Amino acid sequence: MAAVPHVVIVGGGFGGVEAAKGLAGADVRVTLIDRRNHFLFQPLLYQVATAGLSPGDIAAPIRSILRRQDNATVLLGEVVSVDPERSVVSMDDHSELSYDYLILAAGTRHSYFGNHGWEEHAPGLKSVEDALEIRRRVLMAFERAERASSEATHDAELSFVVVGGGPTGVEMAGAIAEIAFKVMRRDFRRINPEHARVILLEGADRILQSYPTSLSRKAERQLRKLGVEVRTETLVEGVDAAGVDTSGGRIETRTIVWGAGNEGAPVGATLGAETDRAGRVVVESDLSISGHPGVFVIGDLAAARSGGKPVPGVAQGALQGGAHAADCVRADLAGRPRRAFRYRNKGELATIGRSSAVGVIKGVRLSGWIAWMAWWLVHIFFLISFRSRAIVLFSWSWSYLTFQRGARLITTAWRSAPSDSPH
Repeated sequence: MAAVPHVVIVGGGFGGVEAAKGLAGADVRVTLIDRRNHFLFQPLLYQVATAGLSPGDIAAPIRSILRRQDNATVLLGEVVSVDPERSVVSMDDHSELSYDYLILAAGTRHSYFGNHGWEEHAPGLKSVEDALEIRRRVLMAFERAERASSEATHDAELSFVVVGGGPTGVEMAGAIAEIAFKVMRRDFRRINPEHARVILLEGADRILQSYPTSLSRKAERQLRKLGVEVRTETLVEGVDAAGVDTSGGRIETRTIVWGAGNEGAPVGATLGAETDRAGRVVVESDLSISGHPGVFVIGDLAAARSGGKPVPGVAQGALQGGAHAADCVRADLAGRPRRAFRYRNKGELATIGRSSAVGVIKGVRLSGWIAWMAWWLVHIFFLISFRSRAIVLFSWSWSYLTFQRGARLITTAWRSAPSDSPH
């Protein structure tokens, strides 16, 4: 009797979880490995970073998601390399796990374009830890400004720089502006949070490059209306603890959020397959890698094409890739030919701030309040559990009506600096 095929899935994000669920009931053993024990709904991560939601509102244990799937096992660990010739993955504890099929959904990490020292001063937004660190920095900036002994220190503390004009950067900038100009404006005695500066830097000639030009321009106008300074065609040339050097001059700031680029997770490079400039793995039409039909790469880590166009690194691309990889495994087991991957763009939405968003759904361009409502309904619908949907809907409604954010907690003790002490 032949052994049941073993499918190893690396990564418990949208693509990995969808692939595991797509193999429910199949005559295979599924092992999903992730270095964190939870699935994270990344599109709402910026809400954690800006104190709108708590981490538990947008995350769920992977084990609980797959608890009713008898053929699935979840392992907590980190895969550091893959040997396609031996069909094994190696873990960070030097253990190995063999597979018959591998679905690599390890995602991407922040790219600082070779300037690794910038990360210390300009964290990106990929994980709960990132979001909590950004939340701490944003909230601590107001506290330090309250204690500032000089106008220069006060102004630097209340200057917030977001690097990158993609959806994450736009959403972050809009949310920080809402905190400064709406949420915090009556909470302090020595400072006026409305005097804060929120600056969005983008190297290209417009923000939201993947959107139609008309929507990019509308988004920029909506950001400016919120009080955000949008600087396009501005390149970052240096980042340090006291500010940002740009092609347009230096900005003194203590709070920088990085959203300017991504690169493939390092494990992708160990496959020995072709990669693009961002370290993403070039895949065949069925999302497998050349010469190894049992190895699939999906989601942000895959340099995939559909209909001659690159598949965008968004949640719906990962979901569809995970479902397709699972279907290919089922096709092999049934002796059917595999289908080529076909990406179906169901729409793009980016929220900018209170009652402001832009988007395209089935060719229809949306902006303003209608796009904002569509953004929230789509994101609430796709949350992993009913409990999460209910909590997020309540939190959002409460914030909308009261202009308050319920997760404004600084979870580390105050750390003084020489310039923070008032005379």
